[in-house]
Amino acid sequence: MRTVVIGATGHIGSYLVPRLLAAGHDVVSVTRGESEPYRSPGSWSQVEHVSIDREAAEAEGTFGERIRELRPDVVIDLICFELDSAERLVRALDGAVQHLLHCGTIWVHGPSAVVPTTEDQAREPFGEYGRKKAEIEAYLLDVARRDGFPVTVLHPGHIVGPGWEPLNPAGHFSPEVFERLANGDDLALPNLGLETVHHVHADDVAQAFEAALNNWNRAVGESFHVVSPSAVTLRGYAEAVAGWFGQSASLSYLPWEEWREQVSDEEAEATWDHIAHSPNCSIEKARHALGYQPRYTSLQAVRESVARLIEDGTVEADTIA
Repeated sequence: MRTVVIGATGHIGSYLVPRLLAAGHDVVSVTRGESEPYRSPGSWSQVEHVSIDREAAEAEGTFGERIRELRPDVVIDLICFELDSAERLVRALDGAVQHLLHCGTIWVHGPSAVVPTTEDQAREPFGEYGRKKAEIEAYLLDVARRDGFPVTVLHPGHIVGPGWEPLNPAGHFSPEVFERLANGDDLALPNLGLETVHHVHADDVAQAFEAALNNWNRAVGESFHVVSPSAVTLRGYAEAVAGWFGQSASLSYLPWEEWREQVSDEEAEATWDHIAHSPNCSIEKARHALGYQPRYTSLQAVRESVARLIEDGTVEADTIA
């Protein structure tokens, strides 16, 4: 199949494109042409590269038509963040593709209620990102079920893998947290450290997209969580990271309003977003319908990411045992 991947050189695409090539797809990478994939196996030489500035093309009203002109059988959209972008793409591709796969987010659910959260639970998103992604999901599933448009929505958790800094046990992205745990230094966590985060390795997300392609009848018109088998609490996460370095985590706990005064505004904002959501999502639907079997637990995925950060000198710590 001729498969167009929009945003192919990002976190997910860097793993997905080699998978598609290995499966025999004729892959077209659509990017602005400003970035390289996080990993570059030799197979990338087989990819057809097309440079399109999505924002500029959408402002001109030409993006959807330019994607259609690439004659895709399948379109995988990894970077759609606005409802009108999704609407325009669907209009342009209607009747022209076998399958459109959209990358959503588990944040469409908003705060966790009954856990693990299943795909059929209510959408109560907060924050601009979650609300917009929920609007896009609702629209796409509506056109699938009402009009027969062949679309699938996949909802990743906190994506990690070698090449970027993972969400840390304090709920933000500073690599210093990993250094403190590696060195046995004190680390304060908000509240009691019992809020949850739910990671997923980028290759497991790529696996899920491939599985959705291979199970068209079960995937079309549906959305699926794409996360590791289990979420982790901030406390459990911190204790595990310290253990990688032969340390016992030296943790303290502060009420939120007091804790936020100990970190930057940017870190406090990121942590609040994550602990207010406290995602903990089920993958049983994806397991049953798509055969999704993540290779990594949350901690295994993060461990691989941190090992690379140590190699790169981003985190100053001994090599993980």
